[in-house]
Order: sequence, then C-alpha cells, then structure tokens
Amino acid sequence: MTQRTALVTGGTGGIGTAIVRYLARQGHRVATNYRDPAKAEAWRAAMKQEGYDVVLVQGDVSDPASCETMVREIEAQAGPVEILVNNAGITRDTTFHKMSYQQWMDVVNTNLNACFNVTRPVIDGMRGRKWGRIVQISSINGQKGQYGQANYAAAKAGMHGFSISLAQENAKFGITVNTVSPGYVATDMVMAVPEEVREKIVAQIPVGRLGKPEEIAHAVAFLTGEEAAWITGTNLAINGGHYMGW
Repeated sequence: MTQRTALVTGGTGGIGTAIVRYLARQGHRVATNYRDPAKAEAWRAAMKQEGYDVVLVQGDVSDPASCETMVREIEAQAGPVEILVNNAGITRDTTFHKMSYQQWMDVVNTNLNACFNVTRPVIDGMRGRKWGRIVQISSINGQKGQYGQANYAAAKAGMHGFSISLAQENAKFGITVNTVSPGYVATDMVMAVPEEVREKIVAQIPVGRLGKPEEIAHAVAFLTGEEAAWITGTNLAINGGHYMGW
C-alpha cells in the first residue's frame, strides 16, 4: 500500500481516534488538530503508548485562517495532505424556538463551514498531484432529522451536499469525495447519555446495539483506499439499520 499523509480533523474524539488508529495501521502518516493543549498532549501520550506517532497541530476548524496555518504546518512536518477526513463536530442541542443565533452558528461553523475551511487549503495540491481522498463524517440525523437538533441536522445534511458538488468538480483529477453517516456509536458522548435514554435508542436499532467507533473507521479507511477510486459522491450510512432511506 502506498503511504499517504492523512489529516483527520477532530482526531482526539471517539470516532476520530478510531479513524486515526485505522489509517496509521495501514501505514499512513496521520495528523490531527487540537484546541486544548493539555488534553491534546495527554491524548498524544496515550497514543504513543499504543505505538501510534501522530502529528498534532493546533487548529480551529471554524476559523479559515487557523485552518490555512494548520495545513501548512502539517505539510511541513508530514508532507502534502492526500487524505482528508472532515470529522470534527459539536452539538448545541435545543428546540428551535429556544435556539439562540450563537447556538446555531457554533454548530454550523464547526460542522459545516469547517468543510470549506479545511478542504480549501488542500484541494489545489490534490488537483495538481491528480490524486486525493476526501471523506465527510456526517450523521444519521443529517438524513432523518432529530428533535432538538435543527442546527446539527442542517449542518450534517449540508456536508453531503458539499461532497456531491466537490465530487463532480474533481473526479477528473483522481479525487474522490464521499460522506459517511454514522448512527448512534458507543463514544464517550453517547455513553454519557442516561442509560434509560440509551436503551430507548438501542430498541430502535434493528441489529440491537450501538455501533463501534472501529466500524466507522473501517468504512473511512475503505473509502480512502486506492481500490475505492470509482466510488465518489456517495453517502455510506452505517447505523445498524436504524435508518434505511435511500
């Protein structure tokens, strides 16, 4: 397998960490960003104990200038970014009639505008090299909506609109652009939900359990591989049958 440089935004989170591990095991040089230095250093130390040497660069995905600086620093340390996984995301849940403008913009900036902010500094290089893999990590709730998540659902749905347009523009340059939409995965964030609420969620999932971060990472690794060159503009829903829309 050809070794590539991969940037996974939000790589210190549950799904992000699984993606970082998976891509590193495939032999890629993997980088991620951070905002909290203390948390990032603790994460890097834990990853090193597991045998993963990850390039860690400060960067706020909601800030275009910060993303430009972040990408250039990663390039200086690890080489041009050939695989990009836009994974960073946050929630600010509340019903829309109570939602503030700041709650709306925080989620849209971090989940959707970040796709522009991070992809823009890497796309020209990919086009010039005639090779690239870009994956957006969306959500089941971007497909079906969710009570109290108008901001999150809108941003996550927008990520796939971004994917299919970018896929059309860049297919002839050997660049694929796809979306992965996970269902409910057993990350720290989901496991912090009260048990009775989680039980109700699991009851709606035909396979009868939450997903594993590694299952999402496996799909991302597949879409970023050499053999996935004819897959572009698609959305891969990974949710245990929780939502089976087209």
